[in-house]
Amino acid sequence: MTPAPAVLVHMCAIGEWSNAQNLGFIHPDTSADVDFVHLSTPGQVHLPANRIYRGRQDLVLLHIDPALLDSPIRWEPGVPTDPESMVFPHLYGPLPVTAVTRVDAYRPGPDGTFAPLAGSQDAT
Repeated sequence: MTPAPAVLVHMCAIGEWSNAQNLGFIHPDTSADVDFVHLSTPGQVHLPANRIYRGRQDLVLLHIDPALLDSPIRWEPGVPTDPESMVFPHLYGPLPVTAVTRVDAYRPGPDGTFAPLAGSQDAT
């Protein structure tokens, strides 16, 4: 079992974050037929960002304290193009806004790609 890092992150559109603040939580994306909220470590968040959101300018990065989550986290493989043996944290339940400790704009570079977060120790 992978030990939980001190901080996990979730990226979403500004509008989704605004809606979550009104509701009090972010639910798993049922339109994507999943029953979990996608999370990442700070060092791996650029991988799904580039795969799914390349070029998007309306994203925020929610910094999450795992100790404030009520639902289980399971560490599971991403997609075959991710680095070998990499697993991602998936939250099997809603993400409460009370677990979010910081919100930052998350913008790509001029070429539309997202770089690893500065200072990430597990960046690939």
